[in-house]
Amino acid sequence: MKTITIEGQLRTESGKKATRLLRSQQLVPAVIYGGKSEISFSAPASAFKSIVYTPEFMLADVTVDGNSYRCILKDLQFDKVSDFLIHVDFLELVEDKKVIASLPLKYTGTAVGVKAGGKLVTKMKSVKVKTLPKYLKEFIEVDISTLELNTNIRVQDIVAENMEIMNSPRIPIASVTMTRQLKQEEATAAKTATAKK
Repeated sequence: MKTITIEGQLRTESGKKATRLLRSQQLVPAVIYGGKSEISFSAPASAFKSIVYTPEFMLADVTVDGNSYRCILKDLQFDKVSDFLIHVDFLELVEDKKVIASLPLKYTGTAVGVKAGGKLVTKMKSVKVKTLPKYLKEFIEVDISTLELNTNIRVQDIVAENMEIMNSPRIPIASVTMTRQLKQEEATAAKTATAKK
């Protein structure tokens, strides 16, 4: 599992004034919750880059005041005007406590429908799961090789061991649609067949 390390400074003061001062130093206020106690810290904006600007799911090892916390990213806030990262929330992973996380979907195989000239349309890039920290992984694989023309794979078809998928089971996650060329070919074939009769 990909893990990034973030070195943080413990925050002793809270409030708008303290927060403004941090941001003026290019530091981002952050909080870790879910464990024994809530930890408020700050770190340089650059420290969060690789976990914030990625579609990948990863863990964060956050070190604050000599203590290390295994966390997942829970929430982000950006400034509406400057688009600067202004706050980060982390959830501490506790071994026997289930967490809810968004895991990316990785589509594998080549759909039968694509081989027949159709076009693969992926409708979902990730799903929300509830699981114990030890079962978290970088992505969930979805085999699409049996997907035929004009059919869907739905959330209920995802195989994810030891995980409860929180999304509605009927939602389509991927489908194979007919391309315009294939539709034209079918129409031409139908016309030819009718003309021959």
